[in-house]
Amino acid sequence: MTTTNQHSFATKLIYLFIGLSFFLYSCDTEDVTDDTSKDTTVSFTLTDTGQDIFYDNDGNVITTPSESDDFYGQDAQYLGITPSYQDNGDGTVTDLKTGLMWQQTPTYSKYQFYAASTYTDGLTIGGYTDWRMPTIKELYSIIYSNGSLSSSSTSSSQPYLFSDYLDFQYDSRMSYAGQYWSSTKYVKGPLQNILMEGAFGYNFADGHLKAYETGLYWDGSSGVEAPGCYVRAVRGTENIYGVNDFVNNGDGTVTDKATSLMWQQSDDGNTYNWKDALIYAKNAEVAGYKDWRLPNTKELQSIVDYDKTTIPAIDETYFTCTNNDSWFWTSTTQGDFKYTACYIAFGYAYSKDNSSATTYYDWHGAGAQRSDPKGGEIEDYLLESVNASDSIRIKNYVRLVRN
Repeated sequence: MTTTNQHSFATKLIYLFIGLSFFLYSCDTEDVTDDTSKDTTVSFTLTDTGQDIFYDNDGNVITTPSESDDFYGQDAQYLGITPSYQDNGDGTVTDLKTGLMWQQTPTYSKYQFYAASTYTDGLTIGGYTDWRMPTIKELYSIIYSNGSLSSSSTSSSQPYLFSDYLDFQYDSRMSYAGQYWSSTKYVKGPLQNILMEGAFGYNFADGHLKAYETGLYWDGSSGVEAPGCYVRAVRGTENIYGVNDFVNNGDGTVTDKATSLMWQQSDDGNTYNWKDALIYAKNAEVAGYKDWRLPNTKELQSIVDYDKTTIPAIDETYFTCTNNDSWFWTSTTQGDFKYTACYIAFGYAYSKDNSSATTYYDWHGAGAQRSDPKGGEIEDYLLESVNASDSIRIKNYVRLVRN
């Protein structure tokens, strides 16, 4: 081979190498472009609370209010997405709206928090072995807000659960003790005056969400006498249900693309009793919108930030609270105490030891759902038991929502 031919051959090899490299780079670039262009939006379905009865301040049932009436805009005024369940005939129930599959019949045995996780991890039901404890938002998805616990007999009680599909049994000794664990630990600090570690659960007997003692102290040491909670296992893709996708709209509103709800970014700085909160929502205009309302419990709980280690329990990248230690009204009446309405504690959820106590502790955890009297003065309620002697405020903040 001559020197000229050798040079020509070498040149061809170089061009071939360059062309091949460009081709491979183009393929890689196209792959990267395709990956980044994929829709990674996470969404989940918030179903209705089921509350379809109207109440006044005293808990009396009233007829459907018109827009000019008092108590217009409460939970029953707005019909959300109707829950739908399917009995699979194999010990499992599928929530057709959220896609989650549930253990139909729990064992009705109480477990300490860490033992509960071991129990669910070892379950096989319906041929499935990937059972787990639900997050608190997943657990809250199956509540039914027409529940009510009768003081005389459980036979006339209705659990806060769609019990036509999901089995429920009242505790034979303490009918109000219907607490079920979630996997969501309380990370904002110790609970009660003995500095316990907590994890959230929901009480399907009396309709409250709070953090319960795990059996450990906040420092991780053992020794807490914890009664334990029941367990209802769930299966389904994790980190979907309850994961928010907020967008700051730049006009005083925030949209959660995960639920398609629009929220008032900042509360108006005022506290209201429940009736006045409904009136404020009815007359509100924010960012040019006039169809604002008071959120129901499931809607407001959907924006709680349970992973944040400080109060308020809300994503402060998008939302602001006038008072970090604040409670916010919902439109939902509490079934056991119908003269009260539910609130979500974005600040600490306090209880007191007795009616004359002056020291308050974070008893239930920021992110809890409790209830306050709809009206009156705090002094009116100090001598009676309202939600296990919870701290009483009566005037709470409002964060508006619209569809």
